[in-house]
Amino acid sequence: MTVSSLAAPAQAEARPDRPGATELRLAAFAAHRRARFPLGPLTLFTGPSGSGKTGALRAYEALARLGGGAALDEVFPDPVACVPERAVPDAQRRRGFRIGCTVDGPEGPVRLDVAVQAEPELRIVGERLTAGGLTLLETALRDPGRRAVQAAWHTAGSSPVTRGPLPDDRLGTALLPLRVSGRTDGERRVLAAAEQTVVALRSVYACDPSPRRMRAAAPLGAGRLLRGCDNLAEVLWRTRTECGHRYAHLVTAVRAGCAGPVTDVLAEPLGDGTVRALLDRGDGVRTHLGLLGDGELRYLALALVLLTGPGVLEVDSAGEVPAALQTLTVLADGLDRGLDVRQAGELVRLAARMCERGHIRLLGAVGDAVRVCEVPGVTVVDLTP
Repeated sequence: MTVSSLAAPAQAEARPDRPGATELRLAAFAAHRRARFPLGPLTLFTGPSGSGKTGALRAYEALARLGGGAALDEVFPDPVACVPERAVPDAQRRRGFRIGCTVDGPEGPVRLDVAVQAEPELRIVGERLTAGGLTLLETALRDPGRRAVQAAWHTAGSSPVTRGPLPDDRLGTALLPLRVSGRTDGERRVLAAAEQTVVALRSVYACDPSPRRMRAAAPLGAGRLLRGCDNLAEVLWRTRTECGHRYAHLVTAVRAGCAGPVTDVLAEPLGDGTVRALLDRGDGVRTHLGLLGDGELRYLALALVLLTGPGVLEVDSAGEVPAALQTLTVLADGLDRGLDVRQAGELVRLAARMCERGHIRLLGAVGDAVRVCEVPGVTVVDLTP
């Protein structure tokens, strides 16, 4: 694995206000044995088919969903598929994997590591939350017959730690606010680190635009963009009047990535409760989006994702945390799928500009790093053996 970045050199600065993941760690997960991947505001995985690009993104999404409180079996409906094919079970027929990350923010770097048993039963068998060399939370499976793990969290009061059971199908870090009172300085430190980790992970939007679905008219509804971007026309109808400034940027981006002249991107109701999207060519001709090529549709949808936010995208944001302190992470597997060299370059340059502002991060996978490696601000993780 090689890593390159054209981001500006790190300076000694105050801790970031918006928490963000700076490293992803995988052990015995899919194609990855013991891997550590640096994450920047804009990170792109590249490498041949089977090198583990998709697996890395799936692991990050799994951490995000666990951080949001999802049950383990919802996150891993087929956990055995995450275990390396040749992994040998132990004497108790157990096999599993480890996933983890580091999150930087107001509390400084915080590490989260989770050990998951995939066979014979799916369960979390260990979890550790650490910061500044101090273990804030540690769990372990003591009794395989009980559906619980023994947890110990930092207290620094009359007792250095507090112990208690936690369920083995949920992330303990996400449950700490319900179990820790915050009476001591130690407990308050635990809560702050847990909150920083959950806020960084929770707001994730996994996006894979489907051109076939985007060609049809979309029914009017909530106006939140689905992960397959099926309702692209509906979201264009909604967002056109909500933020003229950002919509102008979208039109500019579409003009750079679509063939032929583009003076506007429109949406019009059809009278049957649906709406369709159009490109205004500026000479009286309006092209229905259903006539565009797959690459143009994917490019348009991904540009819209980068130029909007949690209020428009179908994402579980932390509603109790001010938006100014949150960062949306977009996961885009096959970011350059169907795009030509020009479109891929324009899309990554747009992503770099948006990620530089701090309110959005992008973690994607591309098939051809040559298209994007010269864009400043991109961290490229090459998984080529």
